[in-house]
Amino acid sequence: MDNRMKSVDQKEFLGGQGTVHFDHILEADEMHGMNRVYAKVTLQKGCSVGYHVHQGDGEDYYVLKGTATIDDNHERTLTLKPGEHYFTPSGKGHSLTNLEEDELQVMALIIYDHEKQD
Repeated sequence: MDNRMKSVDQKEFLGGQGTVHFDHILEADEMHGMNRVYAKVTLQKGCSVGYHVHQGDGEDYYVLKGTATIDDNHERTLTLKPGEHYFTPSGKGHSLTNLEEDELQVMALIIYDHEKQD
């Protein structure tokens, strides 16, 4: 296993603004079909991950640094600080935006829906 993170910059990711930087902690094939994404996500001021709906998986954001503004399924807007997290279940949508001067860093984990095994 290679312990180096794969870094990727995505412009206008999922229809968002600016560039989103991903440091992938694990690749999908290293997560044994349980998770799709496990990455540190960095957004500069004015950058965003566009609104998208999760189907067959859910996503958790855990704020490491900065202030995250989240559109929660077009029902409410949330503001999260370091140490706080937000989970979007399958069938719901969200976006992530950095409206502040300081860099925003979150851990993103996308978990596949699976039936619970006894």
